[in-house]
Amino acid sequence: MLILGGTAKTANNYTNNFAKIQITLKNSSTIFERMMILATKSGCKNANDLSKHLGYKSPEKLYRLERDQNAKPSVDILIDFASKFKTANMNWILTGFGSEYETDIVPLKDRLGIIPADDEDIKDITNRVPYYNIDANDIDISRMVAMEEKPEYFVNYRPFNDCTAYLPVYGDSMYPKYASGEIVAVKEITNHDIIQWGEAYVIITTESSNSLRTIKILHEHPDPNKIILRSSNPNFKGDTVLNKKEIISLYLIKGKITRNMI
Repeated sequence: MLILGGTAKTANNYTNNFAKIQITLKNSSTIFERMMILATKSGCKNANDLSKHLGYKSPEKLYRLERDQNAKPSVDILIDFASKFKTANMNWILTGFGSEYETDIVPLKDRLGIIPADDEDIKDITNRVPYYNIDANDIDISRMVAMEEKPEYFVNYRPFNDCTAYLPVYGDSMYPKYASGEIVAVKEITNHDIIQWGEAYVIITTESSNSLRTIKILHEHPDPNKIILRSSNPNFKGDTVLNKKEIISLYLIKGKITRNMI
């Protein structure tokens, strides 16, 4: 071995330091970048391709991860990715440590075992929907979607297991349809051109539309590019007319849970 300007010990120090640098560089990549490393090997050239591969109608959820290096993927995205890339090492995806692929096929529930559930023993996370104790008005608009906070627990109720999340209701604008303190099951709607008129939705809008984050009943407007937002409480009079293009996220309320005691 040829050593220039130092001893073998010095060379070993250089080697160790270089290895540390390599580890640092490897782990400095984002979750999205690591997802794309595996996706590229499967023929996905960009976030839009990966979105189609995961079955999404819109790539916005992945664009958000691509834009914001501090953004974390939702539980739904992780489940969808793990389901499509069955040999992916999800620990490597989330932390950067370990190898890119599992040496053996590991059950989905085990590969996603580090998804937070606090004290609950989640036997099959794919059959449970997260509950987030967060007011719609507290949703961070910069992250484009609501469902990125750590869930308090998971709910397994079969009729609503296709939902995105459970959220609490605050305020009285939707009373008596939805009372403050009740919990609603919501499902994200990606195609904003197909709306069930007369149904209640959670709506999140852009800053140019005053950053609305609210629950309202949606009604059809004569202009197909606009929608009408209406409260169910007669004490909250007046409609809000909104351009569809101002909608960031839309969630259909599929049902609710009423608690008689707290």
